Amino acid sequence: MPSVDPAFLALPLATVADAVLSRARVLGARYACCRVQRTRTARLELADGTVRGTGDSTATRLGVRLAFRGGWGFAAVPELTGPAAVAAVDRAAAVAEACAGVGSPELADEPVHQDATWVSAYRVNPFDVPEAERVAVLADWSTRLGRAPCVRSVLAYYTAVQENTFYADLAGTVATQQRVRVHPVLFAFGEDARTGATAVLRTLGPPTARGWEYLGGDGWDWDAELAALPEELAGKLRAEPVEPGTYDLVLDPSHLWLTLHETVGHATEADRALGHELSYAGGTFVAPDSVGSLRFGSPLMHVTADRTATHGLATVGYDDEGVAAGSWDLVRDGVLVGLQHDRRTAARTGVSRSTGCAYAESAGHVPLPRMPNVALRPVPGGPDTGALIAGVDDGIYLVGSDSFSIDIRRHAFQFTAQRCYRIRHGRLAGQLAGVAYLGETTAFWAALTGVGGPGSYREFGADQCGKGQPVQLSAASHGAPVTRFDRIRVVNTGAGPP
Repeated sequence: MPSVDPAFLALPLATVADAVLSRARVLGARYACCRVQRTRTARLELADGTVRGTGDSTATRLGVRLAFRGGWGFAAVPELTGPAAVAAVDRAAAVAEACAGVGSPELADEPVHQDATWVSAYRVNPFDVPEAERVAVLADWSTRLGRAPCVRSVLAYYTAVQENTFYADLAGTVATQQRVRVHPVLFAFGEDARTGATAVLRTLGPPTARGWEYLGGDGWDWDAELAALPEELAGKLRAEPVEPGTYDLVLDPSHLWLTLHETVGHATEADRALGHELSYAGGTFVAPDSVGSLRFGSPLMHVTADRTATHGLATVGYDDEGVAAGSWDLVRDGVLVGLQHDRRTAARTGVSRSTGCAYAESAGHVPLPRMPNVALRPVPGGPDTGALIAGVDDGIYLVGSDSFSIDIRRHAFQFTAQRCYRIRHGRLAGQLAGVAYLGETTAFWAALTGVGGPGSYREFGADQCGKGQPVQLSAASHGAPVTRFDRIRVVNTGAGPP
């Protein structure tokens, strides 16, 4: 089992925590916490098997947050020393005084978690792998794709992140954590020599909270995907333009995860429901008092939130307010039954306890309610992909996420896909070009008529989801089975004949 990096444990964590919390007690803060976070990020980029860029950086900071004299304050410093920690508390206290009366200083209660340690599930730390080995794997993958006649060029990217966090607060919670994630992705650019048509496909293997073993096939069959991708790209180069109209859609999990992320995940963040984010990433049509009554979708819709999923990108042991991770329902039987809370939004809406969604990109950022791993649950005994397709007379099967747009209330939207296949009389009949489907969130989910079984369930996700001002990035996984939606409006984004 992996353990917390000794280099992180060697930092003066207890010293700065004692300095922060002692000074906060002297000042009379109602709440105070200290967070030390060290994030190491490695990046690699290859063009046609040749290294084009590489990097390995580490950032370490101390962040202080407190409730003081009716306001919230925050300050961060790069130095991990007692004097720097005390200075950060004093600056945070000054900010709190200046912001007195802006927002409530109340927090939902949370049990104390003493001397807690948590490490994510991985077998090989990606930072233990020499760069030459990382390059060799991506170069081999690029060469395999580049051999195909229809592939003109290949770009390969690899990102690995190790995030270490130490949290301590006045109540007595102390938590030390480490989590790791990796994301390899390749783009194959194709051209049809006869028609001159061009197209691009990327690998579908998602970012994941695993280690280097992921690139060896643990959690994703890279060999199978690389072998199939050239023919899929050739089919996309021959794709016929879609005829606009109304179709029954079968959505692969590799596509649906993004629709789930945007229409359900962001829509059920409690701070958005309270009116935040309107000036940047948008709010939501969901209101706090609609929990328990809002018809979000069809009775087949069961959506969960989870910060404990084994390889979930948003999985932690404890959030950035010291709340133990858990799981809960967001939508059950098509009805909204929960939101995503931190301790502030829980207190504001009368919820007894936070759902553990506070997260900051670094100790230099203020924690915000951020998305957990959000998943559409499969139906026990439900159909597989072939069975859902077989039941569609006139439709489209969509695979892989691509571009999207959504309004500031998370209501009206448009999504496209990596690959789109025509369904005629229960069979796939070639790829289509220019497919985009439009909808309104609750009407779209009300059109859910088929949900696959556990055998069709897979997890995908995003490792660069932006929110807040200044913007912060976070990562979240999204699982789903194959699904069917009836009578969905499809438009042509402008694709012409190949």
